[in-house]
Amino acid sequence: MKVELHCHTNLSDGSFTFDEIIQLALRENVSHLAITNHDTTKDLENMVITGGKSGVEIIPGIEISAYDFKRNTRVHILGYYIDPGNPTIEAICGPILERRHQGCLTMVHKLIEAGYSITLEDVEKFAVGGTGIYKQHIMHALIEQGYTTTIYGDLYKKLFSRGQNGENPGIAYIPMEYVEAKAAIHAVLQAGGVPVLAHPGQYGNFEAVPELVESGLQGIEVWHPLHEPKDEAIAQEYALKYDLLMTGGSDFHGFYGEKEVELGSKSLGLEIVKAIKARKEAIVGN
Repeated sequence: MKVELHCHTNLSDGSFTFDEIIQLALRENVSHLAITNHDTTKDLENMVITGGKSGVEIIPGIEISAYDFKRNTRVHILGYYIDPGNPTIEAICGPILERRHQGCLTMVHKLIEAGYSITLEDVEKFAVGGTGIYKQHIMHALIEQGYTTTIYGDLYKKLFSRGQNGENPGIAYIPMEYVEAKAAIHAVLQAGGVPVLAHPGQYGNFEAVPELVESGLQGIEVWHPLHEPKDEAIAQEYALKYDLLMTGGSDFHGFYGEKEVELGSKSLGLEIVKAIKARKEAIVGN
């Protein structure tokens, strides 16, 4: 049986519903599945119940979109076995969801003004049932209208790139305000969860690890589809140095993923689940 520790549904920026994810998990022999939607714990309690009835143990999780203001780079913090609806989580994630949604609305209007033949309704239909519009939904509408064939490609860069040193940004680029990475770790801990640094190789977060550990970081995602072998090696070095859990996941987004992956393809087995649970017990005990 496989363990999947990084998976998104259509509540954030995944293209599959939770029910579709469950069916896929059963086909791929995934017995333990962490739902880590961006900045929301919506429906996690029901997912735990529904997954259990289907024979898949759901690990209630989250991926908080944070920032390292010292190094001017994004930082994503995964939280495992969090308490859904925790006030601290809601307090920092609610505004992120609203800012993202409003920013994407502005992006759509900018594209319409630039002459792209899409409407807000074209975009919104792909975000139905979720927590707001994402750039993936905008790109899906553009694909439907024949402007491109991929989510992440030249058009995505042309439209949404923030440019070099803030110069020549994409025509629909809107800066996004995130929370401090340390605050994200604190929120996960307050929610009784285990905070893990997501895909540090993707955003160049290794230098920040010592500071994040001081804030309570408990793990680092070593194995990820966008990690090169050198990223895995560096992540393992930091894990050993700072006694961090070594996790891995496919970062499954379905059609909206940056890379085509299989659910459960970065499985580390049940031992990692036991290790995460042990960290949670230690956190709650303290």
